Amino acid sequence: MLKSQIESLLFASVKPITVGWLVKFFDKQGIKVEKHLVEEAMAGLQAKFNVEDSGINLIESNGQYQLVTAAANADLVKILVQDERTGELTQPSLETLTIIAYRGPITKPVLEQIRGVNCSLILRNLLIRGLIEESERENGLVYVVTPELLKYLGLKSVKELPDFDKLHQVENLEQFLSAKDEPGV
Repeated sequence: MLKSQIESLLFASVKPITVGWLVKFFDKQGIKVEKHLVEEAMAGLQAKFNVEDSGINLIESNGQYQLVTAAANADLVKILVQDERTGELTQPSLETLTIIAYRGPITKPVLEQIRGVNCSLILRNLLIRGLIEESERENGLVYVVTPELLKYLGLKSVKELPDFDKLHQVENLEQFLSAKDEPGV
């Protein structure tokens, strides 16, 4: 079970994860896990993924672990990533990007509360495209739009977005969320 949980966390994470981070994460969830058990699970995952016929590898660098595509498939993956970077954004990606632009800096849980769905893959895609960036704040990881996006939109600041002052206010979000829970809305 632990190995499966760690595998899912590695897959969903947009950045490398350390054993220490995993121990703390599980502890916050009320799950007591000893460091050596996490290390054993990581070794098991490396044995599972780091084989010749696997398209996914689990790399480790300076104690940080991340799932990556196999080097043998680099040319194919490069084509896919280029297509994803230059192709049109999906409707869910546009919605997520709009929320980040108007509400940023915003945490993933708040973003997911607004959208009502898990946003991990969308965030990863927007990060890869260079449209958003993440940074560590006292309330956790937050997401904001990048200067590259503003440049593309011809804006000097997100404050130049239509109705920015009105839509950026916390009160509007609380009203929206409470109206969303009302029957018939």
